[in-house]
Amino acid sequence: MSRFTSTVRSFPGTFWAANTLELFERLAYYGIFNLLALYLTNSPETGALGFTQVEKGMLMGIVNAILYFLPVITGAIADKFGYKKVLIIAFIILSSGYYLMGQVSSYAFVFITFFYVAIGAALFKPIISATIARTTNEDNASLGFGIFYMIINIGGLVGPLMASELREISWNYIFLMATGSILINLVIVLIFFREPDRQINSDSLLKSLSTIFRNIFTVLQDLRFVIFLAIITGAWTVYWQYFYSLPVFMEQWVNTSPLYNALYSISPGFAKAVGTDAGIILTEKIIAMDAMFIVLFQVIVSSIVMKIRPLKSMTIGILINSIGLALSVLTSNPFFTLISILIFSFGEMAFSPKILEYIGRIAPKDKAALYMGTQFLPMALGNFFGGFIAGGVYNALADKYVMIQKLLPQLPDVANLSNDQLFNSATLFLQTDAAGLNKILWETYHPNRFGLVLIGTGIVTVVLLYFYDKFMLRNKIS
Repeated sequence: MSRFTSTVRSFPGTFWAANTLELFERLAYYGIFNLLALYLTNSPETGALGFTQVEKGMLMGIVNAILYFLPVITGAIADKFGYKKVLIIAFIILSSGYYLMGQVSSYAFVFITFFYVAIGAALFKPIISATIARTTNEDNASLGFGIFYMIINIGGLVGPLMASELREISWNYIFLMATGSILINLVIVLIFFREPDRQINSDSLLKSLSTIFRNIFTVLQDLRFVIFLAIITGAWTVYWQYFYSLPVFMEQWVNTSPLYNALYSISPGFAKAVGTDAGIILTEKIIAMDAMFIVLFQVIVSSIVMKIRPLKSMTIGILINSIGLALSVLTSNPFFTLISILIFSFGEMAFSPKILEYIGRIAPKDKAALYMGTQFLPMALGNFFGGFIAGGVYNALADKYVMIQKLLPQLPDVANLSNDQLFNSATLFLQTDAAGLNKILWETYHPNRFGLVLIGTGIVTVVLLYFYDKFMLRNKIS
């Protein structure tokens, strides 16, 4: 029996149950998350909600920021009451929340329902990571977390692809798919999940939370570390635009029919499988390529950057990540967009895993776990600030329908028109077709200027990391 086979067999059943739960949860989450910006802003005629970019940015930014902050609290709840009990509660919340998201349409109710989903996700998130840690050991942890990371990205790939097929029928079906995935998890946790060996927390919940916040306060007294967290927030602010802004930009500006035609010339069957009857490839399928590239190339990239200093790898990765995202909004060419996403993915693979490695190195030996626990802060803040970029900034620089209103303020009843109605009215007013109107708007208002915000934020982050390394660390962290 090979060493690999024996290592795989060394994992207990709860390890595989936890990975299965992660697969279906990520399938549900990314099945909605990759399409959420489109669902919130696309025209009501398509079954979407027709919110403004500002409303979308506020909703996604604030709720996801809370989602990434809450695990500091929900982790303590799980330690206090047990993983299995909290998982059952999480899946009840998630399944009902995903279902309700497909039933409500007013902004207030969508916001409340998405926040309710975030509570369920926050209950789930720390338990699975902790379960993987507690069901692995020094001999198999590397493979165990590698499998876990692969499972996350498989869910992140399959979920959006399934949801893309379903939204052609009805937007509501993607929420039913997510609900069904979570109900499967509820069955799995009831039958197959066993509480992993762990130290039972005998403290009251209030005392546990008090200890956690006191520990965070202790860590945040380290000025050098706080500066690092503040700087790395810029990287996450750019990163989240891949899900907040790029899907909307592609839906508004990128014509994917040339990509469909190229695939059709190679394999008509494959083109029909991934495309639509209209001869295009839906935005979310192209967005899902990031997860596919990670599944294909993460091991290779990790082997390349493993010998590079963590901060240097982060700096290079953040720059590449920002360049890729900025390039993705440079043109309306789908081939160029796909290449840009590949560049973005290589940057993500280079910087994201290195953040935890760096925190582990900079932390005092007796406080490593405390420092590790704060890595959620820049991710939460990145979501929060990213919401403003995806909202007001995108609205001002790249939103097609705002541009139409600027170009043709004399269009009747503009305030009461949906996006599709506004676009059709503009084509009739200018006596042009959709391609012609897009060209006029692109050449008049240059929506690709939005890319300057993305690359600018990335460059500022990289420059600050360089000076941080040079003057605060003096290149001491190897």
